[in-house]
Amino acid sequence: MRTDSQPRPARSRRVLAVLAAVVLLAPVALAHPGERGAAALIALTAVLAAVVASLPWPTGRITPTAAAGAVAGASLLVDLLYSGPYRLPGFWLPFEWLALLGVVFRAVRRLPDRWVGPVGGLVGLAAVVLPLRFALRTPQGGPAGPVIGVLLSLVPVLGAAGAGLYLRILDARRERAVAAARREQRLEVARGLHDFVAHEITGIVLEAQAGQLPGQEAEETAALLRRLEEAGLRALDSMDDMVGALRDPQDDRSTGAPTRRLGLADLPELVTRFGTTGGLRATVELTPEVSGRLAAEAEATVYAVVLEALTNIRRHAPQATEVTVLVAPADDGSAVRVTVTDNGGPAVRRPLLRRRPGSGGTGLPGLTARAAAHGGTLTSGPVTPAGWQVVCVLPGRQR
Repeated sequence: MRTDSQPRPARSRRVLAVLAAVVLLAPVALAHPGERGAAALIALTAVLAAVVASLPWPTGRITPTAAAGAVAGASLLVDLLYSGPYRLPGFWLPFEWLALLGVVFRAVRRLPDRWVGPVGGLVGLAAVVLPLRFALRTPQGGPAGPVIGVLLSLVPVLGAAGAGLYLRILDARRERAVAAARREQRLEVARGLHDFVAHEITGIVLEAQAGQLPGQEAEETAALLRRLEEAGLRALDSMDDMVGALRDPQDDRSTGAPTRRLGLADLPELVTRFGTTGGLRATVELTPEVSGRLAAEAEATVYAVVLEALTNIRRHAPQATEVTVLVAPADDGSAVRVTVTDNGGPAVRRPLLRRRPGSGGTGLPGLTARAAAHGGTLTSGPVTPAGWQVVCVLPGRQR
C-alpha cells in the first residue's frame, strides 16, 4: 500500500524542476568574471520559465495565472533591458524558448476563462520575440535575421497554443458530459423513487386505511401487518438498490453487485402482488411472441409503465374490481404493445397524464418521454362502458 504524502506525478515534476534549475544555473560559473552578472540574469529567466513549465500548479498561494504572468513579464523585461554581450543570450535561448512553449500550452489549457486570453497571449508574445534578444544584438546581422527568427518562432507557438486549446475544448466537453450524466442519474433516482417507493407507500397507506375498519378479526389483522411489513421491506430494498447504483464502483463499501434491471419477466410477480394487496382481480398475459423482442432498457420502461398505471389505479380508482395487463405484438407485428385496463366505475377524468400539484414524482409524463426516447408512444384515456386504459407501444429490435 502506498503511503506517499503526495502523488507520484507531482513529485516527479518537482524533481524535474530542480534538475532543470541546476543544469541551467551551472554554466554561470563557467562564464567570464565580467559577464557573470548578465549570465546569471539570463539563466534565472530561463530557470523561471522551466520551473513554471514543469511544476504542478497551484503551488501554495501562487496560482497558475500569477506564475505564467511572471514568466512572461520577466522574459519581456530582459528583452528590453539586457545590455550584455550577444553571445550569452544565444546559449540559454533554446532552453528558455522550449520552456515558454510549455508555459503557453499549459496556460491555454488550464487558466481560467477570463485570464486565458490576456495571460496566454502575453506568454505567447514572449516566446515569439525571444529570438530578438540574440538577433538584434548580433553584429552585422541585418534585418533579415530578426524577421526570420520571429517567423520561425511564431509557428511552434501557434502549434502549442492550438494543442492546448484543443485539449481545453475536450476537457470542457468531458465536464459537460459528466454534468449531463449526473443530471440523468438524479432524474433516474427521482423516477425510481416515484415508480417503486411511491408504489409501495401507496399500498401501505391503503392497507392502513383498510385496517381502521371496524370488525377486524385477529387473523385478518395479522395478515394485514404482514403485508405492511413486506411492502415496507420492498420499499427499503428499492431505496438500497438506488443508493447502490449511485455508489462509486471503487468504493470499498460497495458490494460490487450490479443493480438488476426489471423487465417483462418480472411483470407476473408485480401484478400478482398488486392483486393480493389491492383486494381485486388482477391478471397479466405475456404472449410468447414478445419474448426477446425488446432491449433491456425498453423492457425496464415497460415495467415502469405498468407499475405507474397500477399505482394510479390504487390512487384514483378505488372502486375498480378488475385489472388486466396485456403484453402482445402490435398490429404491424414489429412493435410491442402494452395495455393496462381497469373497470374503475364511470369513465371519469383522472390525472394520469399530468403531475398532481405537490407531487414529487415524475409520473406518466416522464414515462412518456422515456417511451419517446425508444421511438415509442404512451397514451391513456377512458374506455367503454367504464374504466381507464394506459397503452404503451415500443418498437422491437431487429432480429
